[in-house]
Amino acid sequence: MPKVKTHSSSKKRFKITGTGKVKMSHAFRRHRLISKSRKAKKRHRLGAYVAAGDAANVKRLLPYK
Repeated sequence: MPKVKTHSSSKKRFKITGTGKVKMSHAFRRHRLISKSRKAKKRHRLGAYVAAGDAANVKRLLPYK
């Protein structure tokens, strides 16, 4: 069976943890931060996990991770 290509933008955005969850970073942290609340900026510093319904799609894009 031939190799499957890894989706290039997905490998930069997602990591698979040891338990099989898909880890990602939050959006809305790059620019125009002055108009966002301190609380929102603090929350988006932390990592997040992909929702269970979307995790299967992400794992399909990352076949060897």
